[in-house]
Amino acid sequence: MAKVTGIGGFFLRAADPQALAAWYADILGIGPEPDAPEPVWMQAAGPTVFAPFPEDSDYFAADRRWMLNLRVDDLDGMMDRLKTAGVAVETRADWDDPAVGRFARIHDPEGNPIELWQPA
Repeated sequence: MAKVTGIGGFFLRAADPQALAAWYADILGIGPEPDAPEPVWMQAAGPTVFAPFPEDSDYFAADRRWMLNLRVDDLDGMMDRLKTAGVAVETRADWDDPAVGRFARIHDPEGNPIELWQPA
C-alpha cells in the first residue's frame, strides 16, 4: 500500500517572508543547505508526531490554528542560545515526561508558537 513517508515541507504566510526566513535560519538553524540545488533543509531522521487537537485544547494559544514542534538534540544548549539571542523561552515542569522527553516553547517574530522537543 502506498503511504506518506514524512513531512515534505511546512509552509506559512508571513508579513515579511524574507525577514522571517532569516530569523529561522539565524536563531534556529533552519534553512537551505549552502550547496543544495534546491532551497531545502536536510533534517536528521527521527520521530515526527502528527496530532490534531480538539478546538478547545489549551495546549497552545486559542488564537492559533497550529503549533510547530521541532526536535532538538540539546534542549539546554538551545535554550541558552535562544536566550542569548533575546528570545523568550518558556518551560514548565508539567510539560516534561520521562518517557517522551523535555519541552520548551518560544514564538517567532510574528507570534507563531514553536515547541522545542528533546526526545527521551
